[in-house]
Amino acid sequence: MQRIAFLMSVKPGYEEEYKRRHDEIWPEMLEALRRAGARNYSIFRHGTQLFAYLETDDFERMAKTLAEDPVNQRWQQWMAEIMTQEIDPHTHWPPLLPEMFHMD
Repeated sequence: MQRIAFLMSVKPGYEEEYKRRHDEIWPEMLEALRRAGARNYSIFRHGTQLFAYLETDDFERMAKTLAEDPVNQRWQQWMAEIMTQEIDPHTHWPPLLPEMFHMD
């Protein structure tokens, strides 16, 4: 199992809209994430900074599956309106954070 963490940013003034969109996340988007192998996925916010964590058995496969999924493509396009983020052109995800410590 891989533990994946990354940072994103919501545009100033769109913090509540970001929360609303995730409170009402499309069921088909949740299913796309599950099909791709994402689990235990959480996003935390501090101001406009977002910290995301998820677990998967194979990040590269998960990222490729989601990049090709039309539901995910629509979701990402919709969320791009309210976000600013750096994207890795290889994975189509924000750069991953290196793990510094882990305790079970």
